[in-house]
Amino acid sequence: MGMRTNLNETLAGVRNLGILAHVDAGKTTVTERILYATGVTYKRGEVHDGTTVTDFDPQERDRGITIFAAAVSCAWDGRQINLIDTPGHVDFSHEVERSLRVLDGAVVVFDGVAGVEPQTESVWRQADRYGVPRIAFVNKLDRPGADVDAVAESIRVRLHATPLVIQLPIGREAGFTGVVDLVRMRSLIWSDGDDTVVEGPVPEALLDEARRRARLLQEAVAERHPLALEEFCAESAISAPTLTAALRDLTCSGEGVVVLCGSAYRNRGIEPLLDAIGAYLPSPLDVPPVRGTLDGETGERAADPEAPFAGLVFKVNSTASGRLTYLRVYSGTVRRGDTVLDVGARRTERIGRILRVRADRHTEVAVAVAGDIVAVAGLKSAAAGASLCDPAAPLLFESAAVADRVVSVAVEARRRIDADRFGSALARLVEEDPSLAVRADRETGQTVLSGMGELHLEVAVEKVRRDHGLDVSVGRPRVAYRETVARGVSGLLYRHVKQDGGAGQFAHVVLDVEPAPGADFVFHSAVVGGRVPREYVGAVEAGCRDALAEGPLGGHPVTGVRVTLTDGATHPKDSSELAFRVAGRLALREALRASLMVLLEPMAEVLVTVPADAVGGVLGDLSARRGRVSDSAVRADTVVITATVPLAGLFGYATRLRSRTQGRGAFTTRPAGYAPAPAVPSTAR
Repeated sequence: MGMRTNLNETLAGVRNLGILAHVDAGKTTVTERILYATGVTYKRGEVHDGTTVTDFDPQERDRGITIFAAAVSCAWDGRQINLIDTPGHVDFSHEVERSLRVLDGAVVVFDGVAGVEPQTESVWRQADRYGVPRIAFVNKLDRPGADVDAVAESIRVRLHATPLVIQLPIGREAGFTGVVDLVRMRSLIWSDGDDTVVEGPVPEALLDEARRRARLLQEAVAERHPLALEEFCAESAISAPTLTAALRDLTCSGEGVVVLCGSAYRNRGIEPLLDAIGAYLPSPLDVPPVRGTLDGETGERAADPEAPFAGLVFKVNSTASGRLTYLRVYSGTVRRGDTVLDVGARRTERIGRILRVRADRHTEVAVAVAGDIVAVAGLKSAAAGASLCDPAAPLLFESAAVADRVVSVAVEARRRIDADRFGSALARLVEEDPSLAVRADRETGQTVLSGMGELHLEVAVEKVRRDHGLDVSVGRPRVAYRETVARGVSGLLYRHVKQDGGAGQFAHVVLDVEPAPGADFVFHSAVVGGRVPREYVGAVEAGCRDALAEGPLGGHPVTGVRVTLTDGATHPKDSSELAFRVAGRLALREALRASLMVLLEPMAEVLVTVPADAVGGVLGDLSARRGRVSDSAVRADTVVITATVPLAGLFGYATRLRSRTQGRGAFTTRPAGYAPAPAVPSTAR
């Protein structure tokens, strides 16, 4: 009993969290200041100097952005913080997705001037999908135009969340020196010279405003928390301990988002952010047990170190010293030498060294227990998303979904002698990043690499060049087109009859095909009287799915289709599941050829920030790329243009924008679905 109590006390002090943000909101700088404040580093790392701990990959330092999710561990106020710094660029959303799957909480960083930005919305939705509680940090308060209240309102309106602002800034822009803690009604002021923070009473000039805001905070909490409401009604105020506990409950339940503020670059606001991580975000004991399945049955595992071992692989990385597998331990205990089961692959692996992670540096530990995030050496084949369990108690966990890959390039080794090494390098690349895919083009024989965007593929190719010393030739990017049904057909009869001297094949099917907006594929059987037995209906559906792989316009995948099986016929001897699967495939292929088909192209929402004197040229360029401008807003001395542009029109746009704005413009994108293409492009295939 005593040992279990000690283990639970240890788990109660663990925080597994991610740092999420739109690109350039200051996420990596926040991470660096956390490491500095907790004593992991003794010098503040800077993105612009290439000296950050978490952006340790050469490409990250060259480009000045986070590309790969990096894990670090640190300690604050007796708590262990396992922190993952995630990418902010839309092309690397898959890294965020895999990280969120194993996190208990998150800090979302907002630019104090820009507020909610497109990728902020994307990562917020990802966190919603996995039920990850989060707190907000409004960064860059030392910048002109920074406004905590405006950011809080954008959180309310655009993210449909309830912001609970617990700090009042002291000073504005360059004069920002500290904050008022509205929970404890104390001031925190940072000095410029030595990074120290001094706590004191609320400045007299801010006292009335601080009291007003503290009252608003307490009223907002009382509306949502019964114990806080009870105290508020009895005392006309909520005590700091009760308010802290209520804020924690609202955060963990997702009913509220605690909002803090600061300037990470100037190292202001980091200590209270660390305090808030401990006070408001959940420990592994506070989150619901993780659910999984086995042979159709649902099971769950709570964060109990004495339960059977269960963990999820969320990242694989090949280093100079070997393969490292990043693992979240959900339950039980694992030691070096233990045999674990890769449940999905149905094979066993042996645990090698267990490492506590600090970006690209590692410290070996003897054991990993429930709640830990560690790296493991020695696993030969477990891929990202693999469920690892005690062989006697297997459970298969849901892994992160992979979005559609929308851009492809043809790649090959320039030297024929490197062909085998090149193939191995691509295989390792896909193993580390499941959002990439490699295939051989059936018509040209070329090797095609597909991913989430132009930058994603640039990084992948450069990784092959740097890590494997290969000279790689890269073709022009191509987008992933889709085909859909604009007008379908009814009553298409297809007879599949085959006799080759042995067992025959016989299957008749009648299909109705129509559009299904908003869906990939919908199948329905309206057969009556058993004319197509139930066991064959599933085969027809499988055959239809086979046919959707290549449409009649250009061999692109087909989406947005509803197929109804209305009739059919069987033969007492020659009908089989195989025959009906073939019939379903060929029938739908014929039906699509008879339908009115439309080519769809991937679209992107683009936010372009440019100087006011460059707006005309930028708008003209967007129009030439078939872009549709939906909004423009003046922000300080710049203009922010929102437009929807075909993804194919954005290839090379970064270079063009730099040219038109003399290097003063910037843009970000996010997927915006598919839209009809004006005609079948010559590059469609």
